[in-house]
Amino acid sequence: MAEYILRRLISTIAVMMLVGIFVFLLLRLSPGDPAAIVAGDTATPEMIASIREKLGLDDTIAVQFSRWALGILNGNFGTSIFTGRPILELITQRLEPTVSLSILTMIVSVTVGISLGINAAWRVGGVMDRVLTGFATIGFSVPVFVIGYFLVYWLANRMRWLPVQGYEPFSDGLAPWFVHLILPTVTLSFGYVALIARITRASMLEVLSEDYIRTAAAKGASTYSILFHHALKNAGVPILTVVGLGFAYLISGVVITETVFNIPGVGRLTVDAINNRDYPVIQAVLILFSGTYVLINLFVDLAYTLIDPRIRY
Repeated sequence: MAEYILRRLISTIAVMMLVGIFVFLLLRLSPGDPAAIVAGDTATPEMIASIREKLGLDDTIAVQFSRWALGILNGNFGTSIFTGRPILELITQRLEPTVSLSILTMIVSVTVGISLGINAAWRVGGVMDRVLTGFATIGFSVPVFVIGYFLVYWLANRMRWLPVQGYEPFSDGLAPWFVHLILPTVTLSFGYVALIARITRASMLEVLSEDYIRTAAAKGASTYSILFHHALKNAGVPILTVVGLGFAYLISGVVITETVFNIPGVGRLTVDAINNRDYPVIQAVLILFSGTYVLINLFVDLAYTLIDPRIRY
């Protein structure tokens, strides 16, 4: 077990190093000069050259990368080109809305998705199964922003049940915080629920056809015991895999959802930084998202050993 964990940790560190190199080179080699954007349309070549020297953009790519990587290892993500404020401070201020939306989306998606998948597998060919198939098709096909605008139009503008946009901090009260997150959570959960439900159904169908399930039913085991004690545990590895891999969908969806609902989170910060070509902020956010994704998949890999001990060896 210790050897397995050590191998996974080493591979995680290697992946993060490659991600860091890729993120840095992707932005540095893309067209456009951040110094010219900072200087403005009326800037002279002398002003642009001065800004480039101040930002260290005249150094070689290797020097820039070394300086940036060492800063991250020391907990220093740099300073925003446009605001002049520490990037870590900017991210910290925007973290609560993104974390709140992500946690609620994960809770809703996993709970609803697994429940729908189990019911569809148990009643294969029935109404629930056909409804899930149609729902999964729609969930995979419709973009997040289309779902968001549809919900805004009907539930916010027409029915006036929920606020159109914005975010209320948790410190201002549980009710305002939750109400403002209902539409974004439903929007972001739509495709994720479809993905988890579809994989759960397929995995459960495979397990429910096994001999030990028929033996448990012949011995008089209850439906709950068959589904949750016998079938779900043995179908857990594919489900856990899609929950971990689906986090990539969640990250991309957060950026779009926060833009649609005007939520001042890390996703909105990313969009603003891209529009302003604020290299340090873009790099820091990409590293944050990538690191979170890699760590979640590490935890998923380690959780495999609890579900299936054979994976340890």
